[in-house]
Amino acid sequence: MKINFRPCKIDGLPQLQSLSVTTFSDAFASQNNPSDFQIYLEKAFSLQQLEFELANPNTSFFFVENLDTIIGYFKLNVNEAQMELKEALGMELERIYILASFQGKGIGSKILQFIEQLARDYGKHYLWLGVWEQNIEAIRFYERHGYYKFDQHPFYIGSDEQTDWLLKKELI
Repeated sequence: MKINFRPCKIDGLPQLQSLSVTTFSDAFASQNNPSDFQIYLEKAFSLQQLEFELANPNTSFFFVENLDTIIGYFKLNVNEAQMELKEALGMELERIYILASFQGKGIGSKILQFIEQLARDYGKHYLWLGVWEQNIEAIRFYERHGYYKFDQHPFYIGSDEQTDWLLKKELI
């Protein structure tokens, strides 16, 4: 399967919002309280919030495409845009989502390879991310790719406090 990566700019905001809501809902709606989940969706994926994030020079969104069809996206943060570490030598992978119909086809591995090379090209020494402690499949995926747990932090879906594991991969 041929995969391309394209930076998401402001003109891609409607597609980014739709894809964000769809993929996050597919992944987590059934495991969360519906009212808390709706609050989170409205806050995290509003057009205003995504536009604010797109305008941040330390944040980058990329669409993942197959035959000119957008099938996923990811979000990278450096410097002050990082949620936790905020170290110049690190890059945060804040979001990585693929449409359900394209999962299990090796696309996630291709995305990680691209991101890791991009981080190296930017002189980053490590890549890190947060993943819900109950998302065992994702944790195993990252561990297979050399990531290890180094900490954890709270993550809120509405008023529901959950725990994200912080995973890291050394790039040099």
